[in-house]
Amino acid sequence: MTQTPLPRLVIVRHDDNNIQLGLTVRLAFLLFSLLTRLSDTNKSRKTTRRRSIRRSRMLLIAKISGFFSAAMVIVVLSPSFQSFPPAEAIRSSHIDPFLRFPSHNRLSSEPLSFRRSPFFNNADDCAASSSSLSVCDPSLVHIAITLDADYLRGSIAAVHSVLQHSRCPESVFFHFLVSDAGLEPLVRSTFPHLRFEFHFFDPNVVRGLISSSVRQALEQPLNYARNYLAELLEPCVRRVIYLDSDLIVVDDVLKLWNTSLGSRTLGAPEYCHANFTKYFTDRFWSDPRLASAFSGRRPCYFNTGVMVIDLDRWRRFGYTRRIERWMEVQKTDGRIYELGSLPPFLLVFAGHVAPIDHRWNQHGLGGDNVRGSCRDLHPGPVSLLHWSGSGKPWVRLDENRPCPLDSLWAPYDLFGPSPQ
Repeated sequence: MTQTPLPRLVIVRHDDNNIQLGLTVRLAFLLFSLLTRLSDTNKSRKTTRRRSIRRSRMLLIAKISGFFSAAMVIVVLSPSFQSFPPAEAIRSSHIDPFLRFPSHNRLSSEPLSFRRSPFFNNADDCAASSSSLSVCDPSLVHIAITLDADYLRGSIAAVHSVLQHSRCPESVFFHFLVSDAGLEPLVRSTFPHLRFEFHFFDPNVVRGLISSSVRQALEQPLNYARNYLAELLEPCVRRVIYLDSDLIVVDDVLKLWNTSLGSRTLGAPEYCHANFTKYFTDRFWSDPRLASAFSGRRPCYFNTGVMVIDLDRWRRFGYTRRIERWMEVQKTDGRIYELGSLPPFLLVFAGHVAPIDHRWNQHGLGGDNVRGSCRDLHPGPVSLLHWSGSGKPWVRLDENRPCPLDSLWAPYDLFGPSPQ
């Protein structure tokens, strides 16, 4: 008697969950085939007995099939059967999502330690660079970034990425916005050749204007320091790039610096297809006096983690005070928004932003503001990756639950002692 060959299941190894699922399905096929063969060997028996046995065995097959179907559903849907939460386990990427990195105790009271960054030289066609250049030199590229204990690891990685990909790294000048001047020695030891200044931001300047937000990190006073760049930086600094601490630059930052703002004060990647109304409360939209703030312009969402700012125009038109006024409305007239420092920027600038290519802010890699689930890149080229949202790559790597794209951040991480 010709036997039907056993059915085979081809398993492509993406992760251990696929193997679990593949073995479960294969076992179900094997049991089904064996029972079928047993049924075929009894064809020579009496018709009545054969039909009775066949009915019993088909019932048994149905029960076994049902059991294994339920098992497969549990494997696929239950987080307890997976190495990662469901949103991460099913993520497809060419990057190995099971990449592991050394674990560090983030709750340790010991001071943070960083390895020394390599020295990056200017290319031959860069403007002449000298350690004696003042902050007012017109050949410099100015970048502002906050520096605090919670996001220090991210800020150091961001600086490292800028230097590594810049054609003229010695011509980049960093302005660190801090509320703790004690971090300066750490920066000097990590980047011995870096051009930088520390600008102290007094939390009391804005503390009385801050409202509660969907995420505590958005309520920190230093998160609002970007509102005061025109006052914090020297008057001779006429333009600045503002960068959040949870990003890396993978292109020459000079390209971003040279973006034309035209007659605009601020440039950023815009997202005009986003649901703009969700950034403000129903109370805001139901009050014609408030909603009229957007009259005469088409407001589009933009992320304030990457901005090119004309500080001359900012100072001339008093935009700091305009932002503060909306924060005062939020405090005195009732909640008109929920998301920290972003909505006041939207109220003042949305619809009046010089558009910058989306490649300069591939944002949202930190997931949403609650779960911080994994996300893929948006379609298109990439010059800057931004882990906006609640999930930060250094935290997920330390907890051995990284998202696939976190492995792109890891090479810029200088955290840890220097090798002996």
